[in-house]
Amino acid sequence: MTSQMATENGCKVKHRSHHSSMNSNQLEVPVHTQSPSLEKLLRRLRASDAQQDDNFTNILDVVGEFGTFQRRLVALTFIPNILLAFFMFADIFMFAAQKPYCNTSWILAVEPNLSEAQQLNLTLPREPNGSFQTCLMYLPVTWDLDSIIHFGLNYTQSCQDGWIYPEAKKRSLVNEFDLVCGKDRNTEGVQTMLTAGLLIGSLIFGFVSDKLGRYPTILMSLLGLTVFGFGTAFVNTFRQYLFFRFGVSQALVCYAISSVCLATEWLIGQHRAHAIILEHCFFSVGFMFLNGLAYSLSHWRLLFLLGGAPVFPLISYIWIIPESPRWLLMKGKVEEAKQMLCYAAGVNKKIIPLSLLDKLQPPGKKVIKASVLDFYNNKYLLKVTLVMGCVWFTVGYSYFMLILKLKDLGINIHFTRVIPSIVEVPARLCCIFLLEQIGRKWSLIVTTFQGSLMCLLVLILPSDLKSMMIILVVLGEFSLAASVSLFFIYTAELLPTVLRATGLGLVSLAWATGAISSLAVSYQKFIILPIFLCCISATLSLSLCSVLPETQDQALPDNLEHYFLQTRNMAEDMFTEEVVSSEGTAEVMKNTVLSSTKLKSDSDSLFSVSWQDVSWPGRGKETDPRMTDGLAPR
Repeated sequence: MTSQMATENGCKVKHRSHHSSMNSNQLEVPVHTQSPSLEKLLRRLRASDAQQDDNFTNILDVVGEFGTFQRRLVALTFIPNILLAFFMFADIFMFAAQKPYCNTSWILAVEPNLSEAQQLNLTLPREPNGSFQTCLMYLPVTWDLDSIIHFGLNYTQSCQDGWIYPEAKKRSLVNEFDLVCGKDRNTEGVQTMLTAGLLIGSLIFGFVSDKLGRYPTILMSLLGLTVFGFGTAFVNTFRQYLFFRFGVSQALVCYAISSVCLATEWLIGQHRAHAIILEHCFFSVGFMFLNGLAYSLSHWRLLFLLGGAPVFPLISYIWIIPESPRWLLMKGKVEEAKQMLCYAAGVNKKIIPLSLLDKLQPPGKKVIKASVLDFYNNKYLLKVTLVMGCVWFTVGYSYFMLILKLKDLGINIHFTRVIPSIVEVPARLCCIFLLEQIGRKWSLIVTTFQGSLMCLLVLILPSDLKSMMIILVVLGEFSLAASVSLFFIYTAELLPTVLRATGLGLVSLAWATGAISSLAVSYQKFIILPIFLCCISATLSLSLCSVLPETQDQALPDNLEHYFLQTRNMAEDMFTEEVVSSEGTAEVMKNTVLSSTKLKSDSDSLFSVSWQDVSWPGRGKETDPRMTDGLAPR
């Protein structure tokens, strides 16, 4: 029976070798055995089959899994991520608390030699506790100084000539544009504009990235960082500041989506996940960079000038950033894809065999067409989008709720932000260990559960326990930072190349929605509402996420045809499960898998020998002008 099963399994593997699109299986192998190593063995076997029939993956193996070209590509993503964190969270330090007083310089016309303390004492009314009122002043009079001192002033009015800030140590937006005494509500508009920009940018630039390519979209995002990020230092009104924050938020999400897609499509295996994790680690470094500058600089314009200056060297990305060959292939630009791969091979000092390069064709040998409507028409894409949207909503809601709670504690802003930013780096690095042990899906579930649990505890505990609240917030941000990196890795591998950026943009809408929801419920009088929303979102997202397939050690999907073949693979898995249950032991199935692996390796060896025996007239050992490294990128 074992040999018969091996033969059947070997035939199945051989049959699947004629249909490369059927090998990109994203479904888990539902083998219910007591041996955890068996499931891993089956997963590796299927991944081996898929990668062996994936011509693009075979070419990347020849180019080098993580050579000089790939290392340079990953390094190029670091600097923009530092700037992303800087521009995204700069508002935290723009609205330092300032104590304003009405400008009563009118009394200096009566007596120019008055000190500031005397001026305030004569012209400002006092609170019951003896302090000066901040938004009222005495009505100006035409008396002389002796009359003012003897009779005093009684009639008050709101500030007419602006405000002064005698206790201010730094120049912020508050004392630059007088955002006090009723105008302080305008500060809430900054967060609203930033979130609105993230929403619109996610929707627009995800679609643009799939239509125009990763290379032009990244350049557009860097241009946006230059104009709207660095240019913020030169605004003249608060409304201009809001407009520039709206523009820079779109550039932020544009780069975040496009850079993840580029790294996902150039790298394979564990290097893909490691690159995205390191990229996000530099995002945390950028936040620490912002914190240090904000602490040392006394003017908000200097903060944007010095912090945004590194954006100018990024102009060189026009000549050094590569396009995604997977995207080029899906768009029918086969020759450009080959040129890009040959250039990468040249940088890595490798040579791509001509026979392998000639096999590089779009699936179905036609240009792949896809649209946003496929997220509705394709049930698999719809399921992935809805589930990951729920997860992203939970992460965004919990993260911003923790930030708001920490702000309400009234602790020094630099202390409360530098500690979480330092913690986020090891949090993201811990993802590497989690991915190796439990895979993409369960790593995301575990970290999201921990972050939601910390958020729930912060909402339940009384605010008097400041030390405990700070610890819980730090632990929550530790887990949620890891969730963000895992989310991008997992979602990018679930989505096909033709709609990868669009899908990431759509699910990013849920993150912005979660951020807006946290702002909305935090101002409500109903204390139970934030707790209820936290519990519901966490429960729903974690339960739905568990039904998604595992993507670790699986081939990267490129087109929509991949998902129409899911039913066939599910039938094969059901057949495998029936065989296991009929034989009764996991050992029998393991022997079957090993036998099929041996049969496949033997057949591949015979094919390789017969291929090498063929003589090609006029051709030496892999020396073809198309295999040289003389081709340069854009």
